[in-house]
Amino acid sequence: MQALVLAGGKGERLRPYTEDRPKAMVPVLGRPLVEYQVRWLKENGIARVVFLCGYLHEALVEHFGDGSRWGIEIDYAVEETPLGRGGALKQGFAQVPADEQLVVATNGDVLTAEPLAPFFAAHRASGALASVLLAPLVSPYGVADLDEQDRIRGFREKPVLPYWINAGVYVLDRACAAMLPDLGDHEDSTFPDLARRGLLNGYRATRYWRAVDTIKDLTEASRELPQHLPWVLLPEAETPPRMS
Repeated sequence: MQALVLAGGKGERLRPYTEDRPKAMVPVLGRPLVEYQVRWLKENGIARVVFLCGYLHEALVEHFGDGSRWGIEIDYAVEETPLGRGGALKQGFAQVPADEQLVVATNGDVLTAEPLAPFFAAHRASGALASVLLAPLVSPYGVADLDEQDRIRGFREKPVLPYWINAGVYVLDRACAAMLPDLGDHEDSTFPDLARRGLLNGYRATRYWRAVDTIKDLTEASRELPQHLPWVLLPEAETPPRMS
């Protein structure tokens, strides 16, 4: 199974950490953000990763090389000019062997412990051309609970709201490659078109997930990861336990 990992973001909201590296290479607990993804993908049965990169991609190549250190094959699809996420995915598909019908694609700035096998099974059962991992929306603020007379009866700190958001992890059928834009974002074009045609499936995450966009996210991720991915505290040479 193959994975396409979007790792070309400049991460302007994470400066100064991204002045000499792409967003995906910002360290969390001593490891680059995207290294957690590589380990997660390997432990979920992915044999090969193609990094979709451009901005300061040399940092990715220097750290990951051919992937042998992590027991996974790693290649690179380098953009000469920025293509947008959809264009990068389309370029990356050219490196996916023709006999691979499904690929997993990810934004390189997300952390998750979601097992992939049930996600793939749900995608196959849906008959869709693409499936999107969905994470519950957590309010960034505390909320007040009001009664019918607008009296405040209590407060809840950052509750989970009754909505689901795009978690930046996808299962894509090979047919999606032709539907991706040459330049631009798949979430502005390909996904809305698939949704209108009833060919875009949603899969609700049940495990840990976080996007890292800001320095505050880095701080919170550093606090959360040992709880949700206990292997992060193991020595570098040790292999994390297989996810179930």
